[in-house]
Amino acid sequence: MAERGDGGSPAARRLSRRFRVTLVWEGALVGVAGGAVVTLYRLALSGAEGLLRGLTSAAAGDAFLMAAWFATLAVLLVAVSALMRWEPATAGSGIPQVDAEVAGRFDAPWARVVPAKFCEGTLLALAGLSLGREGPSVQLGGMAGKAVSRGLRRRRGEERLLVTCGAAAGMSAAFHAPLTGVLFALEEIHRQFSAPLIISVMCSAVASDFLVSQVLGVTPVVSLVFVQDLPHLDYALVAALGLLCGLLGALHNRGMFAAQGLFDRIVRGTPASRLVLPFALAGIAAFAWPELMCGGDAIVRLLRAPQTPALMTLLALLVGKYLFTAVCFGSGAPGGTLFPLVVMGALVGGAFAWGPARALGLSETFFPNFVALGVAGLFSGVVRAPVTAVVLVFELTGSLDALLSVTLVSVIAYVVSSLTNTDAFYEHLLARLDPGAGRVAPRGRKDLGTCVVGAGSRLEGSLVRDVPWPDGTRLVTIERDGSELVPTGETRLRALDELLFIAGEDELPDARLKLSVMCEPRVRS
Repeated sequence: MAERGDGGSPAARRLSRRFRVTLVWEGALVGVAGGAVVTLYRLALSGAEGLLRGLTSAAAGDAFLMAAWFATLAVLLVAVSALMRWEPATAGSGIPQVDAEVAGRFDAPWARVVPAKFCEGTLLALAGLSLGREGPSVQLGGMAGKAVSRGLRRRRGEERLLVTCGAAAGMSAAFHAPLTGVLFALEEIHRQFSAPLIISVMCSAVASDFLVSQVLGVTPVVSLVFVQDLPHLDYALVAALGLLCGLLGALHNRGMFAAQGLFDRIVRGTPASRLVLPFALAGIAAFAWPELMCGGDAIVRLLRAPQTPALMTLLALLVGKYLFTAVCFGSGAPGGTLFPLVVMGALVGGAFAWGPARALGLSETFFPNFVALGVAGLFSGVVRAPVTAVVLVFELTGSLDALLSVTLVSVIAYVVSSLTNTDAFYEHLLARLDPGAGRVAPRGRKDLGTCVVGAGSRLEGSLVRDVPWPDGTRLVTIERDGSELVPTGETRLRALDELLFIAGEDELPDARLKLSVMCEPRVRS
């Protein structure tokens, strides 16, 4: 059935031209807010890591000072645990919470999440746990988007869009990569593409990056080098690296999920009891293997040094970094894994170039290329977001020469990892997210969704009254050739019609799924 509404209804506003323009400046506003929060977060983490390395370097070799440092770690553990009890929605990287927020399954209190996540991340960086800043940056950006939405008194449906914009702003500010922020927010978080959404998300990511890089002058966390395009014969090595990254991506996920399962068995005295092991390992690493501490900046500097590290050094760093990160992640400590993942991908690519590829005649000149390819391959194999992986490496290298080989390694890694029947990283985390960690979104509200009728799809040529609309779903408007139609039962649907429908928040995901299947283009025989 069709639903007629006046010009002030949410449905009319949803697709009105004025609303689309509003989304642009709202997206930019979210970008500035999210970029500011994440920039302060980055600066706090950098200062904490610098203080950490200064203190542990001074304490190394002195038994009394080393004992004092372990006592300091105990104090930090208590502080982080208290913050996690105060706001449970900050546990882990934060990306699954943003996924659930956009899906309408979560309603985290932004005014508590932002200060708690900020302080937790800073304290964990000071402690030296192997965690990244990108996941928390996405959550901080998403909560900044939610704060803007609440300040502007927007409805729940529009709030989700602004949370997506904030996630893009957070990723952009964290990696100094605005296109990566856009694609990550769309491919991994919102999982829906429409012109107004893409434009508003892009405005948010660009505004965030401009604030971080041009206004505040913060330098990129990591930059990669792509020397020149590979000879054609060496593309067989690129394919082999893609196969390896796909297998390692599946192994990475299974190991991380197993670590979570082991820590889940600890039920008494949580979260402090789960954090004891990662904090103890951080104290040991500070004096025995400092390169493993924090996200991995020290390893990136090692890979960019003029002297190429030895193969065994690369392999040892890869195994050590993975095990330390798995323990920190499995404990539920409020930090991310994306930057450690990038570092591990670089190590995989470097080890592959230094070992098998070099044995098959690869020139040492191309070592930096395979470091970059390893980042894309492992990212794609773990996250299952190959397009984001390609754009991330493009922005980190600034080279179009990398496009073909990066695309090849990302696609192969994606396919191989998918064939192992291993869950994608963030999809698995979203599925196991505990609703008790945050306030569940209120029930009974209505929300809006859109879909586009594909050429040759089941809906093309159908009358509105003949469409088996999902339960509780009503068609509101149809956008056709730039005009908005209020449909009746006799309206015939055409290819490329954009349908706006309304459903209850609980029914919306099912309605969106069923309608997207009916709208899928089909090849007619």
